[in-house]
Amino acid sequence: MIGILIFPDFQLLDAAGPISAFEIAARASGKPLALRVLAVKAGLVRSSSGAEMMARDLKSANAITTLVIAGGAGVAEAARCEITRAFVQRLAKRGARVASVCSGAYVLAEAGLLDGRRATTHWGRTRDFVARYPKVKFEPDQIFTRDGNVWTSAGITAGIDLALAMVTEDQGEEIAQATARQLVLYHRRSGGQSQFSSLLELKAPNGRFGALLSWARENLDAPLTVEELADRAGMSARHFARAFAAETGTTPSKAIERLRLEVARERVQSSREAIELVAETTGFRDPERMRRAFIRAFGQPPQALRRAARAG
Repeated sequence: MIGILIFPDFQLLDAAGPISAFEIAARASGKPLALRVLAVKAGLVRSSSGAEMMARDLKSANAITTLVIAGGAGVAEAARCEITRAFVQRLAKRGARVASVCSGAYVLAEAGLLDGRRATTHWGRTRDFVARYPKVKFEPDQIFTRDGNVWTSAGITAGIDLALAMVTEDQGEEIAQATARQLVLYHRRSGGQSQFSSLLELKAPNGRFGALLSWARENLDAPLTVEELADRAGMSARHFARAFAAETGTTPSKAIERLRLEVARERVQSSREAIELVAETTGFRDPERMRRAFIRAFGQPPQALRRAARAG
């Protein structure tokens, strides 16, 4: 049985996302859904949005084999709650699979379950989390992590990726893929995939160069020189380079490399394509050039990221 642990001021999607993934997977497999929403006090629990969810108390959790802890604005109080911590510790000691979505990782950390383990949470919590829990092997740029029977995921929608990974483990790839299609997800993201998008990280991704950058992302196998980009923007190369840097906060060449790195990393982690083919089709051309770019950006070569993604 799956348990979803919530608390006052929880983030609604942290709970509803995994619930929907588990529900659809159960329907795809033809098996009944065994899921229970839990809270310290039974009854309606108010989320941070004001919407409420009905929960049972922790006494009804004897059959729980997987526990998913939501995050949200009220997580600090939940993490300080002795009843909550003891409950999570008891389940983990019993061998249950325990997981967190977003800032729900604070509950696991306060329960001592993340000490010495790989873990992640929402990128906006990185500095605070690392300062509070130095014993955790924190991995800030991950969609989700798994270390033994303890799973953690990044912000909000990453809880769906975590749930799909659990579905894969429990019911197989075919059911997980069917669930992803029903959820209208383009593809299932691997745990090692970055939380960030290079286009979103740029200072003004939707400004006058937004369409140009989107086009570039779809044409990474082209040279994409400053001159070519400037010509497509209808500007001189010199004026284009200055205007682009002023608007986006980076140079055209660095922006293109970031786009190439993002797409190459995604393909390295989520496919079995040869590294050489990835390098060729994302514009790096030379695998060694791509390897050096990966080490600068991610601290690891492509092969290491692929191994980590498969292990996660």
